[in-house]
Amino acid sequence: MTQGVALAWLMLRLTGSGVDLGLLTTCSFLPMLVAGPWSGNLIDRSNRRRLLIVTQSLFITLSTLLAAVIALGAVRVWMLFLFAFASGVVGTPDAAARQVYAIDLVGTDRLTSAISLNEVVLNVSRVVGPALGGALLAIEGASACCFVNAASFVPALIVLLMLRKGETPLPLDREPRTDHLLAGLRYALRNPTIRTSLFFAAASGMLFNLNVPLPLLATRVFHLGPGGFGLMMSVFGVGGIAGGVFAATGRSQPTRRSVGALAAFTGAAVLATALAPNLALEYGGLLVTGCLSIWFIARANALVLFEADASMRGRVMGAWTMALPGCEPITSPFVGFVGETVGAREGFAVSGVALIVLAMASWRTLFARAKERLN
Repeated sequence: MTQGVALAWLMLRLTGSGVDLGLLTTCSFLPMLVAGPWSGNLIDRSNRRRLLIVTQSLFITLSTLLAAVIALGAVRVWMLFLFAFASGVVGTPDAAARQVYAIDLVGTDRLTSAISLNEVVLNVSRVVGPALGGALLAIEGASACCFVNAASFVPALIVLLMLRKGETPLPLDREPRTDHLLAGLRYALRNPTIRTSLFFAAASGMLFNLNVPLPLLATRVFHLGPGGFGLMMSVFGVGGIAGGVFAATGRSQPTRRSVGALAAFTGAAVLATALAPNLALEYGGLLVTGCLSIWFIARANALVLFEADASMRGRVMGAWTMALPGCEPITSPFVGFVGETVGAREGFAVSGVALIVLAMASWRTLFARAKERLN
């Protein structure tokens, strides 16, 4: 998060173009959309702990190199694009491997809590990261943000190097084949529970990329400056921390019905926030939306892992990464288009409408199947 602040500031300083800023985001997420099947196959056919050691080491190397280039005053626009793309390439297997490695470490009994606590950490970083990044940028400059980002991966790397628990046996057949790459997508799309959760994930990406709908809502509806916008982001993050805690303390295993209900509640909260008549209700809506959305996505994530066969979890999580955040290069421009052409409130509401429609479709399928069993 601290590095994201520095990259955005550098791009605007070098080009002054909002389009280039959007392309920087696309470079970060496009590998996740394109390389999801490949990363999932790699995870299923590799030692997850060793793979994570490699990805954490690469993150440290990339951030350190960028910090050095910035400190030397040699940074160029193409370097920022290249670094964003390289980080996306490394992050694609890293994101999915972390999810599967959680099962290797804690088993399925504590899986929901593990995923939920991960969401808590993520939302703490959403609150603290930008604030720390802004302070470092103002006091020490962009290179300091990158050095701090590199240092943030060191504790995880040390733990992985010391840890031996969670070593999983590799499959006997380790030859890479095209069938292995596509098997995860076929498996995920044929399973109705996993397929529905993937659609939920893609729709929620329109909400979680707050840098698209929230600035329009802050500036054009409530006429706020940078401080007000930052407070909006922080309020959402605080709500997300609470949502992660609720998800972690829940004892019941997630079901398709309960995830659908949380998706519908999240969608309703998004719509209420988009239509808030005053700033006080807007902040309240963001707090509730942050809580429900993280609660919902943590349960959906756990449901996918519970539902997937052990031999397919890496490839299924590769598909999950394709959906969230991989679909953001597609969904985010759409949200921005709606916000620009129709209205800021409507742009923020898009994700809420999508979640409610998907929840209704999921319930309709469940009711139809229940009716068939009765007949």
